[in-house]
Amino acid sequence: MHRLPPLVALAVSLLASGAARAQQTQQPPTQNPLDVVPDKMPFDIPYGAPISLSRAQAVVAAAQAEAERRGWKLNIAVVDSGGNLVAFARMDGAQLASIAVSEHKARTSVLFRRETKVFEAAIQGGNTYTVTLDGVIGSRGGIPLVEGGKLIGAIGCSGGTGSQDEVVAKAGAALVR
Repeated sequence: MHRLPPLVALAVSLLASGAARAQQTQQPPTQNPLDVVPDKMPFDIPYGAPISLSRAQAVVAAAQAEAERRGWKLNIAVVDSGGNLVAFARMDGAQLASIAVSEHKARTSVLFRRETKVFEAAIQGGNTYTVTLDGVIGSRGGIPLVEGGKLIGAIGCSGGTGSQDEVVAKAGAALVR
């Protein structure tokens, strides 16, 4: 019988033990979370009557007060249940590019009936298909305005970091219940 040289025998032995260990530690593939079929429709908030101008202005004022309290310069937009701009404020010194972004956050939130943070999380989680959806913005700061279980509009804030925008939007959204 032919014997392998000692170094070759050692290499063969290491490869065989490594393959055995790899087979032992391999886990079954995890299920794609997008394959899960929920029992109920997610984000199924019925659309309600559009937010009034006076309510929208009050939401903007509450958000602006929070931003001023913190020393942040933001753009704040409120849209109705159809995604139409109702009220807007650009705080002194807020960046110009964030005017359109605040409106986009509010529209995304009302049209998809969810916070824009959901899209941000999906993109960060590798579900990049969300950027192909028409009208989506994947940045927090857009929050639906739900009153009596019905969607009456949404607020969008922009000009700070996403987390700053979200804090201010939540302060405005807190007026609507």
